Amino acid sequence: MTALRTRMIEDMQIRNFAPNTIRCYVGQVAIFARHFGRSPEELGIEDIRNYQVHLAQERKVSWATFNLAVCAIRFLYRTTLKMDWYIDHIPYAKQPKKLPVILSQEEVRKFLDAIENDKHRLIVMTMYGAGLRVTEAVSLRVEDVDSKRMLLHIVQSKGRKDRQVPLPVVLLTRFREYYKRYRPQYWLFPSRVPGKHLTRAAVKCVITKYRPVIDKPITPHTFRHCYATHLLESGTDIRTVQALLGHGWIKSTAVYLHVSRKRITAVKSPLEALDGLS
Repeated sequence: MTALRTRMIEDMQIRNFAPNTIRCYVGQVAIFARHFGRSPEELGIEDIRNYQVHLAQERKVSWATFNLAVCAIRFLYRTTLKMDWYIDHIPYAKQPKKLPVILSQEEVRKFLDAIENDKHRLIVMTMYGAGLRVTEAVSLRVEDVDSKRMLLHIVQSKGRKDRQVPLPVVLLTRFREYYKRYRPQYWLFPSRVPGKHLTRAAVKCVITKYRPVIDKPITPHTFRHCYATHLLESGTDIRTVQALLGHGWIKSTAVYLHVSRKRITAVKSPLEALDGLS
């Protein structure tokens, strides 16, 4: 490990970055350095611009990957190398405004019924039933299930924040059946590797495997989207949904207002008020 890499990791650890963020930033900087075959210390603003052109025009990466690279490079030069020159001249990609894919409750039920493995079915059910990110679901511990208060404890999630979400009775019943059968000791969803929990990649494989059941472009995050949308459709206020999802900004939650079927179909077109149309 180079001295620069070590120092960058230490700078992120000092700022209490999440382990996944550290891995992503270090990985992006490594790709950036390999592209030029030189240390980032030897590169300048024009090199960074050329690299951004390479990402956008040659590799044609997604906006998310492009912006991840920008965040990593900005951190490296501003914080670790103390080169605050023209940092604001390293632009981010504009995020496309796309609405999330939402399943009906019937489609969610159909998808869950199709999953053959008990553990896999339960983890998808947990993401939907509690609105969890896939990283939150796979890293649940047995002690995070609070059956007395009917809560799930989400510990040090995105943004290093803890939160609590309601534990549905149906989910608690399934947890108890699952525990009696598999006896997990520490991680609620342990991996085959001793001491490790199920990985995000494993959950993604499950979603991909059963995606043809409903024939929609879904991901593990789709079930969190469905949780939020179905809550809004059932009458839960948006501030409560924001708190349950752990969103720092209400704008992040407001997107679900655009996909709530109940709110959209409740609007009557002015065409209906016109008489005498043939």
